[in-house]
Amino acid sequence: MTKAPRAAGRIAVRPTLQPRELMTDTPDIAGAWTAQIITLFPQAFPGVLGESLTGKALQDGLWQLQTFDLRTYGIGKHRNVDDTPAGGGAGMVLRADVLEKAIKDARTGTKGVAPLIYLSPRGRRFDQAMARDWARMDGVTMLCGRFEGVDERVLQHFGIQEVSLGDFVMTGGEIAAQAMIDATVRLLPGVLGNADSALEESFSSGLLEHPQFTKPAEWQGHAIPDVLLSGNHAKIAEWRRAMAEKITRERRPDLWAAHQKK
Repeated sequence: MTKAPRAAGRIAVRPTLQPRELMTDTPDIAGAWTAQIITLFPQAFPGVLGESLTGKALQDGLWQLQTFDLRTYGIGKHRNVDDTPAGGGAGMVLRADVLEKAIKDARTGTKGVAPLIYLSPRGRRFDQAMARDWARMDGVTMLCGRFEGVDERVLQHFGIQEVSLGDFVMTGGEIAAQAMIDATVRLLPGVLGNADSALEESFSSGLLEHPQFTKPAEWQGHAIPDVLLSGNHAKIAEWRRAMAEKITRERRPDLWAAHQKK
């Protein structure tokens, strides 16, 4: 019998024909944004997602997390999930037949619109616009690769989208998955205490965020800019906009060029 997926968040019970562990209810929070993770390391989740705002939102049922342990779908007595690359070469590749069972199991429980994602350095680079798109959907299913990656036929057969956290290589997709989920979950309704916070952050308007200050008014000889203490909200907004443009122009000319085209 296939081991039921691990889940986090508030638990509700629904009827299901899928096998489940004794004394363990299948989690299903109606309408909650759902992150499904297919991984060899389910114990890595929720990780940092269980802390702070995302953790509180998880406990409050604003989103839910399900992990599918790839090892339980392995072949034979030793639950093998990988084999040597066809044509030779270093490392190991996750098997198509193993991945197929895990993906089908996960997708059976998906509702609405939820893209199937493979965390891969070959993919489109993740950005704030993608996080906003995912937040408008019903959830996402993420496949975390390991070793030399996954059998290419799986990506083609299931039409899996490859997404990259950046131009570097990691030992697996788990950390990238947590980063992308964090960026998405915080955009869900009710997660941030002040909805305006998301509107003022870096990338939300195509610019990097303006500098922030707080008490004390003077520290180590450095004072808060006078305009921020003036009480003139129009002047403060003008200053923040000017600083955001300046920082973006100096530090991220690529973002500045894109912003100029809008």
